[in-house]
Amino acid sequence: MAIPAHFLEELKSRVGLADVVGKRVKLTRKGREHSGLCPFHKEKTPSFTVNEDKGFYHCFGCQAHGSVFDFVMETEGLAFRDAVEKLAALTGMSVPHDSPEAQERERRRRSLIDVTEAAARHFERMLHMPEGRGALTYLKDRGLGDATIQRFRLGFAPERGDTLKSALTREGVSPEQMVAAGLLIKPTEDRGRGLEPYERFRGRVMFPIADRQGRVIAFGGRALGIREPKYLNSPETPLFHKGRELYGLDLALPAARKAETVIVTEGYMDVIALSQARLTHAVAPLGTALTEDQMRALWRTVREPVLCFDGDAAGTRAATKAAENALPLLKPGYGLRFASLPAGEDPDSLIAARGRTAFDDVLDRALALSEVIWRAETGGRLPATPEAKAALQKRLDDLTRTIQDPMVRRHFSSAFQDRLWPSRPDTRLGGRPPAWAPNVHLGDDVGMNGRTDIDTRRQEVLISALVNHPEIYDDVAERLGTLKFSVPALDNLRQEVLKTLAAKSGLDFGALENHLIRCGFSDVLAEVNSAKVYAHGYFARPEATPEEAQTGWNETFNQLRGKDLVAEIEEAERNFADNPTEETWHRLSALKKQQNDAPADELSH
Repeated sequence: MAIPAHFLEELKSRVGLADVVGKRVKLTRKGREHSGLCPFHKEKTPSFTVNEDKGFYHCFGCQAHGSVFDFVMETEGLAFRDAVEKLAALTGMSVPHDSPEAQERERRRRSLIDVTEAAARHFERMLHMPEGRGALTYLKDRGLGDATIQRFRLGFAPERGDTLKSALTREGVSPEQMVAAGLLIKPTEDRGRGLEPYERFRGRVMFPIADRQGRVIAFGGRALGIREPKYLNSPETPLFHKGRELYGLDLALPAARKAETVIVTEGYMDVIALSQARLTHAVAPLGTALTEDQMRALWRTVREPVLCFDGDAAGTRAATKAAENALPLLKPGYGLRFASLPAGEDPDSLIAARGRTAFDDVLDRALALSEVIWRAETGGRLPATPEAKAALQKRLDDLTRTIQDPMVRRHFSSAFQDRLWPSRPDTRLGGRPPAWAPNVHLGDDVGMNGRTDIDTRRQEVLISALVNHPEIYDDVAERLGTLKFSVPALDNLRQEVLKTLAAKSGLDFGALENHLIRCGFSDVLAEVNSAKVYAHGYFARPEATPEEAQTGWNETFNQLRGKDLVAEIEEAERNFADNPTEETWHRLSALKKQQNDAPADELSH
């Protein structure tokens, strides 16, 4: 049989097209798309694009086009099912086997979507019937207009528990289907209700829960009056897994892509209140802490969602927990921000009391994920004693080690180190701080011996650019090998990088970095890939394009080479003055010619 469509959709949402393509193509993000050199034909100018939102790649040169499954099939020569199984293995999913039972499950699933859709229509009708007058009044009192009620398809489940069952029975839905969809509960005899299924939702305002495609798959219900639980969700069903879905995501997608962010709140009414205030890019988890699947769903939509939490102690704990849970999933360019609401307020109440501007201010003050971790561990201030600092460093190191991506892990570690030891001299490349001044702070352009040394910084930039962009190796290797390095640790790193790339052509950044770390270069590697180095050469950053890396590398090399030429000419002039032979004259003449032929900016730094 064909693999069920819902399984393929779920698999695509978990693997991510850009992630799969990015393992074979160096992608550069441009707006909502990624671009790179086409893997299906030779080209020098990128014409290959990946649209993560729409789930396809396209090459404007050779017209190659397809989904993530097509890409794996074409690049690895696999049949469709083999490609699906390969991708499923990456996520821990199991591909459904061809069997009568599997066919029956898929048939039931398709029919259950019809059942939940029919239930949603019924609840909508009941909201505007006499039985729903109290529920409609409640919604109006919360400030919701007719357009908002219609947009979210809000409804009502009457207290009398047979209206839904009767309505769906008239449409040909069996009690078994209603039970399977989570609409009815089949009781056991010892609960005193016999074996007749009864309605799960009674006396509640109803919130349909839709999947990413906008199909109703479950419901949430808020009790009117005093009833526990106050909020009740559908149970897990063949359609609905609460740890994978986000309330309101289908409606939030267009606005989220336009705003390039998603607001993650705690509940249905927060999402609806924000939409009423024209913040239509809000979603909410379904009664649980944000899960890995939900984070991936958010990152499929935008690169940096904003999580809103209450400003009390419980909200702070929840924010910290969410930040720690996100660490293993972080990738370059993807993160979270954390907004803290005033104590005692939620988005709904804040907007009602103080207006949209007050909530905008909360979003503007949102903290980066790393800052949430830092504040949670430090309480906002550094320990006073060495042993307390050591304990703090261990806690931060333990958290940083949970980050799976080596590049992100390195930057988190560097950022925490810089904040933990703000007055620490930079000795990781082999220099020693004077014994009489252990707390001297070295600025960005201070070299290993405590002197201003822009040349050393430029050498770090050259190595950083090559490590982060190994594809420029063929163009830069010979020239990098001609430079004189005064810092032994930096020189050793250069030699290892050149030797490794010469022996293993095509090595990508991740493999090269892991090799260098295994060879004992972790400290010097962290230095050359630090923010201080990137400040002198933005093109060395991993997110720079290969063209930017190549151009910036050439300019920096020329600046260094220009200084080397001046030094070599001065030395050649001294040698000729001391020993005026034909050999020393030819040496001086050759260097002078190089100086005359060099671009003007080589000698201006």
